Amino acid sequence: MIKAGVPVVPGSTEPIQTPEEAREYAQKIGFPIMLKAAGGGGGKGMRRVEGLHDFDSAWRSAKSEAMSSFGNDSVYIEKYLEKPHHVEIQVFADQYGNTIHLNERECSAQRRHQKVVEETPSPILTPELRAKMGEVAVKAAKAVNYVGAGTVEFLVDVHRNFYFLEMNTRLQVEHPVTEWVTGLDLVAMQIRAAEGEKLPLFEAPEPRGHAIEVRVYAEDPARNFMPSPGKITSLRVPGGPNVRDDSGVFAGFTVPNFYDPMISKLSVWGPTREVAIARAKRALSEYVVKGITTNIRYLHGILSHPEFVGGDYDTSFLTREHTALLGSEDTGLSEVALLASTLHAFQRDQKRAKTLPAGAGGGNGRISPWRLALKSRRR
Repeated sequence: MIKAGVPVVPGSTEPIQTPEEAREYAQKIGFPIMLKAAGGGGGKGMRRVEGLHDFDSAWRSAKSEAMSSFGNDSVYIEKYLEKPHHVEIQVFADQYGNTIHLNERECSAQRRHQKVVEETPSPILTPELRAKMGEVAVKAAKAVNYVGAGTVEFLVDVHRNFYFLEMNTRLQVEHPVTEWVTGLDLVAMQIRAAEGEKLPLFEAPEPRGHAIEVRVYAEDPARNFMPSPGKITSLRVPGGPNVRDDSGVFAGFTVPNFYDPMISKLSVWGPTREVAIARAKRALSEYVVKGITTNIRYLHGILSHPEFVGGDYDTSFLTREHTALLGSEDTGLSEVALLASTLHAFQRDQKRAKTLPAGAGGGNGRISPWRLALKSRRR
């Protein structure tokens, strides 16, 4: 990438072999820095280091996780950018030297370097910056003679300077949002490129409307996002115009504990960002998964948060606003539970009354449970 003239985050160009060498290099470029597994992905083998005091433990931890996850403990160092945005560019190339980009996706709502919410267009990009980043992404793909669908990922700092992060040589989980705003079938395009066909277009189409995707996970945000494997006893998936749910689970399916806990990706389209957010929230409110715990309520909290609604959120957003995103107890559910228990007690008393002899049970001075519940409700 450096040879191709692509701007990169300051850092080592080769894996660093010893902790002594790593400490020296970290001091040279200045803290904070990021340790990153050379064979990494999905946030594995990555550690942010604030200074020398926590460097050694982070170094050991990053190398250990890299080895267990990828069978390769090679680690390199790069400068950590404060409050960056994670913006990626979708690229496509055929076997005839034609390479294009299909605009960007904003992926800054992430936890432990794993994306949770994605949208396009990015709320922070101007048309000029979009064109410039797209041009650089195409340059990066051409530098490696790339063919097929790929994603060039960038970090964008507070001054709107952007730096190459990595290139994923595949379609991403979040590719549906690009399909929403371009009207293109990226899977079909990838297959056609592999079959040797030429690309159907040679410039990026203008974004049409706005699209958002949220990742539905089998996990419990209130318990440090602990995975929640188990049997899905009931499932109701949202639908309607401009709502798409890509999932492989169903009622009766048992979510295993061996894989990533994502059970579906829910995406929506709207003519504006405001409409897309409202549609995504409506779809989440209709999503019902019973038998396991999910992050659906947490996702609703993200879409409702003023920082997300404002559009200028960075990669530390979810960590910084963790408590607020968890929200308080849902009083509506408490009301429903109380009414349900009251109705149950009333029906039980009615059933018992029908089986008792005439006049029995009315003079013992006791008040039935359902009347107690109603009195409590009135208070």
